[in-house]
Amino acid sequence: MFHKLLPALLVVGVAGAAATLAITAPAQAQSQKTEQLHIRGSVVSFGASTLKVSTREGETIDVALADGWKISAVATAKVADIKPGDFVGIASLPKDKGGDGALEVLIFPPALKGAGEGSYGWDLKPNSSMTNATVADAVKDVDGRTVTVSYQGKEKKIAIPDGTPVVTLAPATKDDLVPGAVVFIAGEKAASGTIGHQVVVGKNGVVPPM
Repeated sequence: MFHKLLPALLVVGVAGAAATLAITAPAQAQSQKTEQLHIRGSVVSFGASTLKVSTREGETIDVALADGWKISAVATAKVADIKPGDFVGIASLPKDKGGDGALEVLIFPPALKGAGEGSYGWDLKPNSSMTNATVADAVKDVDGRTVTVSYQGKEKKIAIPDGTPVVTLAPATKDDLVPGAVVFIAGEKAASGTIGHQVVVGKNGVVPPM
């Protein structure tokens, strides 16, 4: 799983990973005249350069895919896969007793370490945040696992409750955009309509949790 957005992994590996850095760049580095969007929903249809999506808000919208748009999938990982030194993206919510509790965790490939580093507001749920950071330590305790992550000279502890979705990136192609497929789209609202730059699609029973 941004005003600094999720990466899209291409089949071509490292070259594809390099191409994804645009998706983790701050929105401020993009056009100031457009509204940055995250679209969550399922595919209604896909044809040419238009993706029709039924959104989680109950709307059906047409997303015009930009020139050079990128696509990736996600693959299931485990909390035990999170190791010190890994670069992760964690969506979280403040806990009643203090600290943050994870909503989902994305383990980045090594080639994307440092992409979009920081902690910022996120729209998965009200009051949620996204933290892209390096794991300083991962400690198992009676309540599951708590990770300490570091970014831009700061540290943050985030609890990962049992059942939290943990994923990594996987290759995908436009052929995976079949009706009913779950998608997360990073895009923008422009004068011409909704434009998509990066698509993360559910595949092999794993859906984008971000």
